[in-house]
Amino acid sequence: MNTQHFEKRLRDKERELESTLAGLEGEGRVSGEAEVRDSIDEATASQGTAESFEEGTLLSHTLEQVRDALRRIQDGAFGTCTVCGRPIEPARLEAVPWTPYCLEDQQKQDRKI
Repeated sequence: MNTQHFEKRLRDKERELESTLAGLEGEGRVSGEAEVRDSIDEATASQGTAESFEEGTLLSHTLEQVRDALRRIQDGAFGTCTVCGRPIEPARLEAVPWTPYCLEDQQKQDRKI
């Protein structure tokens, strides 16, 4: 398998996620700064902060998966399901190159949630 193609895509995704997370962190700092607000402003700011936190959590999780995939490339295990050891479908890797699971095992993981 040509892992160079996937390594480039993963490195690009890693940079994108890092940049987006840095932006969210900056927004969080700005929204937390003291200013005169009424109760509606406070509620709106609180909801925005909660949404940013949730988005940041999802992005951080994806970043962790991307970095794990890069480690699997270096270890020579990229493209192999971490559960069953079978090859991950090429179309699946093209769609989600950081996936650690074949489609069957991903569906099993999704049912657990």
